[in-house]
Amino acid sequence: MKEIISWVLRHVPRKYLQLVSHIGLKVLAVFYKGKNVNCNVCGSEFRKFLPYGRNPGRDNALCPNCLSLERHRLMDLYLRRKTNFFKENLKVLHVAPEYCFIDRFEKMKNLDYVTADIESPLAKVKMDIHDAPFADNTFDVAFCNHVMEHVNDDIKAMSELHRVLKSGGWAIIQSPQDWNLATTFEDDSITDPLAREKHFWQDDHLRLFGRDYGRRLEKGGFEVTEDRFVMDELTPQEVKRYALPSNEVIYFCRKK
Repeated sequence: MKEIISWVLRHVPRKYLQLVSHIGLKVLAVFYKGKNVNCNVCGSEFRKFLPYGRNPGRDNALCPNCLSLERHRLMDLYLRRKTNFFKENLKVLHVAPEYCFIDRFEKMKNLDYVTADIESPLAKVKMDIHDAPFADNTFDVAFCNHVMEHVNDDIKAMSELHRVLKSGGWAIIQSPQDWNLATTFEDDSITDPLAREKHFWQDDHLRLFGRDYGRRLEKGGFEVTEDRFVMDELTPQEVKRYALPSNEVIYFCRKK
């Protein structure tokens, strides 16, 4: 199964996967029923989650019911336990919206929820994040996960998210990150796809963020809290039960 999923991720464009993958995975979900792991996003239980990733893929990662990954389940817990997201009336911008969240967030009566992306068929607004088509101070909350490694100018994209947030508004902006790197690595002279995958983890990534990721978000204008929520506040049992990433830092970004 790991090899099949890895092949599909490598060869099928993401915009097509977003439209049809949930159908096939719901069929697989029947064969994964059990009580060992729980998806806190959709509430489903399984003996284990599906593997996911390109090279070579991670075990116990993908919920076959709602398509949540480790980072989505972590974000859901964080929103519930540490933010006002489920309690207050908020205008929300979700860039590159994840399938597992869209229907749930759209049904929440406290949210005015807007999805946007440059190519995703799931998004309502077509948007280049370097030039967001929204006025200053429009949104209370913004989500933008696993996007900044793809854009031409990450600092500009970050500053656009900062611009459209209201004063006091907040954002969660996550990206793949190599903690062995002190500073973000970029090199556009590397053009071979296999070489790019080796250096940037995917051939369509334009950079690999290092330990300076928070400082780059600050260059976009944000006041950044690097929250070690999963390491400092969750129990080992919760990390195992929800199959969470064990060392991911939540970058909580606030507009002063």
